[in-house]
Amino acid sequence: MHKPLQPATRPTGTAVMDPQLLSYYEAIERASADMLSAARDGNWDEVLKLEGACVLLISQLKHAAQQPETAAENLDVQALEAAKAKSRIMQRILVNDAEIRHLAEPWLQDLDDTLAGRHKTLH
Repeated sequence: MHKPLQPATRPTGTAVMDPQLLSYYEAIERASADMLSAARDGNWDEVLKLEGACVLLISQLKHAAQQPETAAENLDVQALEAAKAKSRIMQRILVNDAEIRHLAEPWLQDLDDTLAGRHKTLH
């Protein structure tokens, strides 16, 4: 149903930044899109599962980002392209997150009402 939430691999020579780091961003973006799809379907269990996968990927990204960088040709061009790709990915993740939060608001309010002992009355 969903694509595996692992960093993607790229063919040698096509990366515009550390390929491992960019692949983590792409995997987080895929998980974010899958979360949005699950939220639109009202499948909150799947949203929570994918959120856990995102937390793991973000942790792995942070760890990978702390590793020493390898030398690359055309570092300035690659750094610029990497920044652009990262920015596009992060913008899509933020848009997905905002929509997920919007879709979750009624569900969270119902949960809050239930936990507070307030029950909905049907008219």
